[in-house]
Amino acid sequence: MEIYRGKRLTVEKREITLPGGQKKERVIIHPGGAVAILPVEGDDCYLIKQYRFAIDDYIFEAPAGTIDEGEEPHETAYRELIEETGMKAATFVPRGWIYPSPGYTDERIWLYLAEGLSPCSDYGMDDDEVIEVVRVPITELRAMIEDGRIVDAKTICLACRCLE
Repeated sequence: MEIYRGKRLTVEKREITLPGGQKKERVIIHPGGAVAILPVEGDDCYLIKQYRFAIDDYIFEAPAGTIDEGEEPHETAYRELIEETGMKAATFVPRGWIYPSPGYTDERIWLYLAEGLSPCSDYGMDDDEVIEVVRVPITELRAMIEDGRIVDAKTICLACRCLE
């Protein structure tokens, strides 16, 4: 039973059957897909410092965004990188995908490394985003994760996959 439908997501209450046969009621959030991108230029990468209202704080994140209906993940990566950083990439290298929180959502986030950066203004930032673009040495990413400056799960996964 659908209990909420919004612009970006739906919330469903459903009776499920566990592998052992036990029946339970669960709430599942269906936000659609998303992408996260790590733009790299030489020995540096770009993160964004974004205000997130749910936690009432700014956090460091990889540029990211929701896949629009009819878009392929790589198309979303291209658009979102421009929207959030003002840069386009010549190459997007797929780095797999993740389920960020499979306990209550079926959201899948596709991960990309972006290379060959150049300025671009084809898309503007969304009017509800408060973002600062920050250039970070790639060698600093691991330390930022370890000391808690980067706490965003998709960014941690993407950084780890790109540091391999």
